[in-house]
Amino acid sequence: MNLLWTLLAATITALVTTITVGLVATPRLDARKKRIGEAHAARDTFGTHLMTVLATCTLLEQTPVDDSDWSRSLRDRVKGERERWLQQLDDATRWMVDNAFTYAGSWPSQRLKDFAVAYAANARGVVLSERDEAVKRELLIALTTPTQRQFFALWWIRTRYYTADQRLFAETIARLAPEVPQS
Repeated sequence: MNLLWTLLAATITALVTTITVGLVATPRLDARKKRIGEAHAARDTFGTHLMTVLATCTLLEQTPVDDSDWSRSLRDRVKGERERWLQQLDDATRWMVDNAFTYAGSWPSQRLKDFAVAYAANARGVVLSERDEAVKRELLIALTTPTQRQFFALWWIRTRYYTADQRLFAETIARLAPEVPQS
């Protein structure tokens, strides 16, 4: 009889524990898992957009605007491609600004959060600016290269280039500051 009571108490304890965990802890853990998954997916998308900016700037740099040997239809096709690439830059920087707090908030240090937000805002500003296309490309590459390296390179590469990346990023931001008009 004593064994029966022990088994019954153990069964009831296990049942109550299982139900309590299922009703209280599991939903909270599932919600947390979803938030963490979304943050990591946003980080991956941020990395993809950084690479899109770098690749698109390179494509624009390597593809001439016009060549006298080209036929009219080839000129039109190349012009269409360049416009599509410029649209990719616009789309990538727009996503980074619109989702900055999703991916930036997932990094542990405030320095990394601030760096990600500063990059997104400044890259978007460059794309929206009225600067010459070549200057925009130069500025975007100067902003994106250290950002991509500091967020997505292997840890020893990040460490090796940390000071240089911070300096390059700060210098590029300084170049973006509007000139003060002379009185």
